[in-house]
Amino acid sequence: MKLSAFHRLFAVLFLGFASGLPLALTGQAMQAWLSVEGVDIATIGFLGLVGVPYTFKFLWAPLLDRFEPPILGRRRGWLVLTQLLLAGVLWGMSGADPKSAPLAFAGVALGVAFLSASQDVVIDAYRTDLLAPAERGLGGSLAVFGYRIAMILSGGISFIWAEQWHSWGRVYAVMAWIMVAAAAFSLLALPKISGAVQPVGSSPMRELRGFLALLAGVLAGALISRWGLQGLGLSPDDPSKWVRLAFVLAGVACALPLGYWAAQKAGFETLSQSLSSYFSQSAAWSFLLLIVLYKLSDAFAGSLTTPFLIKGMAFTQAEVGIVNKIIGIWLTIFGALLAGALMLRLNLYRSLLLFGLLQMLANFGFYALAVLGRGAWGGFTVQPFDWGFVAIAQPAQIDNLLMTAIAAENITSGMGTAAFVALLMSLCSHRYSATHYALLSALAAVGRIYVSPLAGVMAESIGWPAFFLVAVTLGLPGIYMVWRMRAAIRGLIP
Repeated sequence: MKLSAFHRLFAVLFLGFASGLPLALTGQAMQAWLSVEGVDIATIGFLGLVGVPYTFKFLWAPLLDRFEPPILGRRRGWLVLTQLLLAGVLWGMSGADPKSAPLAFAGVALGVAFLSASQDVVIDAYRTDLLAPAERGLGGSLAVFGYRIAMILSGGISFIWAEQWHSWGRVYAVMAWIMVAAAAFSLLALPKISGAVQPVGSSPMRELRGFLALLAGVLAGALISRWGLQGLGLSPDDPSKWVRLAFVLAGVACALPLGYWAAQKAGFETLSQSLSSYFSQSAAWSFLLLIVLYKLSDAFAGSLTTPFLIKGMAFTQAEVGIVNKIIGIWLTIFGALLAGALMLRLNLYRSLLLFGLLQMLANFGFYALAVLGRGAWGGFTVQPFDWGFVAIAQPAQIDNLLMTAIAAENITSGMGTAAFVALLMSLCSHRYSATHYALLSALAAVGRIYVSPLAGVMAESIGWPAFFLVAVTLGLPGIYMVWRMRAAIRGLIP
């Protein structure tokens, strides 16, 4: 491997780490914090909506394509800025109280998700711009590798720290300082990529006005949907969680098209031209549907895995941290690297089909755990240890069935994600890589974000065994779409 290729792939590995670190802090780590505070499952599901910025990030991604911060460069400048801001907001979240001030807590968590999604926009574009087409399979695997290493820290070791320190706030403060270190590394070690997009017939002020019009349209759409449902006699504070869910989904359905319409009227040319560029591709709409469906089964089950293990199965935070977030994530890394090796021999279509089928079937492991119960296959004990940076004071009993379910889910999820990242990179134009990748990955996050409130209500209504059977069933449409689009997928990589 040439030295230049090594540098490119090392940059991808580091950026995978930077991308993965904050995700768990508004996802499963936050769910654990809420669980130990006694928040009910349905409310935890609704708080999953703080991740909404991940599904709307393509709306402000054009600004990151259009403007270049001075001195630092087009991609690196935005990386340093978002990482420093992330550190500041994580520090603020460390002092929030989810039980006594839930709205303030949700607001700060929303800020973390917004900045994390913005960082992802830049990282995804940087990776797409940096890697040659032949490097994308291995690059996707290394991105998942770095991402999962970060998840071991923020979504695994953090669980042990929280139990060891009796404080989730202190955990979030440590994560803030790690983001400061990531910003310093981005500034000093990453190569600069310059050349901001200059759309035809546009000016910087017009672009900003277009973006502000987009925000106004989104807000107007959310308010119109709210007033419309209230006009039908419904209340957003209705005791029925199904009614509250209807308000959330209606708001999203109205906000997005109205925001886009307002942006077009105000002349947000970078958004319009970048979206037109994507939709000029063959089978563009079919690829969008495939992206939504491919990880839906995985996302539906994963949206409540932590509450299921802590509240549903009564595992301790240390047990979940050791099995699900440390051992399990190493297995995900193994799955991603295995996928990278297999993709050197398999084409993209065969990889997507095989890995997608495996990640769907892996949800039967959680179904077995829900049906058979804790201790059904016995277990083993992890003795107390103190490694300086992490320790457990009491012996932790590790359940064999839990280990099996976690192993199956994490290995197959890593394989599916590696192939999925390669697919997304193949669909992006270098001219608008930030906006294109943001659009595609935002749609990929639809399952993870918007099924969260539905999953919470459904888990309470039908129970955990049926919940995981539904998760398996949701994988079938994605598998069908891969098979149906096999010719288009084969045509993506020469």
